[in-house]
Amino acid sequence: MTDVLNQLAEVLEGRKGADPESSYVAKLYDKGLDAILKKIGEEATETVMAAKDGVPEKIIYEVADLWFHSMVLLAQQGLKPQQVLDELERRFGLSGLEEKARRGGV
Repeated sequence: MTDVLNQLAEVLEGRKGADPESSYVAKLYDKGLDAILKKIGEEATETVMAAKDGVPEKIIYEVADLWFHSMVLLAQQGLKPQQVLDELERRFGLSGLEEKARRGGV
C-alpha cells in the first residue's frame, strides 16, 4: 500500500513546478489552497452520496478521488503520506475515546 502512496506523492511533488496548462494537479496548485480544499469538499460529499447509494464500485471510485485530492493537499502543504500513516499507527490500539481525550477532546 505505501508503495502506491509514495509513488503518487512523488508524481504530485513533480507537478509542483509544472505548467498549469499541462497538468490537472499543476492547475490545482496554481489556483491555490482554496481550490484544493474545495475539491476535497466536493469529493467528500460525493463519497457520502456513493455510500448512501450502497454501490461498492461507486464508493471505491469516490474514496479514491477523496484520497487523491487529500494527497494533493498534503503535497501542497509540504507534508508526506508517511506522516499520516505514522499518525494512524500511533493511534492503533487506542480506543477512539482515549485518543480523543489525549488530544484534549478535539
